[in-house]
Amino acid sequence: MNKFLLIFVTAALIMSGCRSRTAEISGVLVNPIAGQYIYLDEFLPTQFKRIDSALIGSDGKFSFKNDVTTPSFYVLRLDNNNFLLMLLEPGDNIVMSSFYDSLNYPSSLSGSKSTELMVEYNSELKNTIKKISLLSSIYMENINNPELHNVMDSLVNLSQIYMSEINSYTKSYIDRNLTSLVSLVALYQQVAPNASILDPVQDFKYFLKVDSSLSKNYPNNEHVKSLHEQITEMAWIIESRMSDNEVLSGMEVPDIALPTPDGDIVRLSSTIGSIVLLDFWAAWCPPCRAENPNLVSAYDKYHEKGFQIYQVSLDRTKEAWVQGIKDDKLERWIHVSDLQYWNSSVVRQYNIQGIPHSYLLDKDGRIIATNLRGEALEMKLAEIFQ
Repeated sequence: MNKFLLIFVTAALIMSGCRSRTAEISGVLVNPIAGQYIYLDEFLPTQFKRIDSALIGSDGKFSFKNDVTTPSFYVLRLDNNNFLLMLLEPGDNIVMSSFYDSLNYPSSLSGSKSTELMVEYNSELKNTIKKISLLSSIYMENINNPELHNVMDSLVNLSQIYMSEINSYTKSYIDRNLTSLVSLVALYQQVAPNASILDPVQDFKYFLKVDSSLSKNYPNNEHVKSLHEQITEMAWIIESRMSDNEVLSGMEVPDIALPTPDGDIVRLSSTIGSIVLLDFWAAWCPPCRAENPNLVSAYDKYHEKGFQIYQVSLDRTKEAWVQGIKDDKLERWIHVSDLQYWNSSVVRQYNIQGIPHSYLLDKDGRIIATNLRGEALEMKLAEIFQ
């Protein structure tokens, strides 16, 4: 009896696993066009991949089934201007209805929590677009009004209010759904072409926040990988244009793999688990040499508590580099260099404009602060290791 029970349970689990891989989509379109097809595409980072097509019935009904092993983006499409972006997960069973010409704003949709969240956002965005479109109508109505400048002032103020409201809503939406891939979609929403809701510079911390959360939760997702590459590039560009060192706070730094004076390759990522000062210097750089005694003092105080220094040299010769390490008594921590001076790979990688230049990193390799020197570094380390 037990043997047969085990076989039965095992078979049931297998069947359950098979069913959970399948996502189903069924719907009804109001006022359909007879003989038209509806398409299901997978949305990949660089392309749309056609999955299936279905002939819409005379009653407007259609349905799809597809294997979905991980949360993935799909597009239900009638044409390039009439589509619905969906986030499907294994086991989702979407039931929806929509007017034929408004797939993006379904009258009802259930069976996919993630897609429901995106529909919720689309509804709020639609309301904002309607309000801004109304402002355009008011402008056209007053085009010959001698008081047009006063009307314009009012319209501009209202437009700013509407944009501020949808900006705040988008940030709140991201905060509520930070562990879901829907937060990635929210980053790039627009009220019109070239009119983004989140500004990549002013709202950059939200791009960082989404990148950090999704990279932990979906490290192998291609959309998340693409986002991470974009955010990394954006961060260094933004930092080079702004004096606010906090812009990079929370950013994961690019890995470095360079030789030590002994020729061993040591990666920056090997220091994960410690509080790390990533410092760019050179023996020929007087300000760097003047800062080195402060690094020695900080290392003496905090190394036993978990502080490490990873120092990258922009020297031209090994002799000068090694002599600088010896003279300044820096032998105890990690030193690497490709001895390529300003042609070093790290210069381009980190957008280095001058040295000394440094980043204080947390135990996960993310930036705590930039260019802390002397007493400022000492105070920050004291705060961390208190």
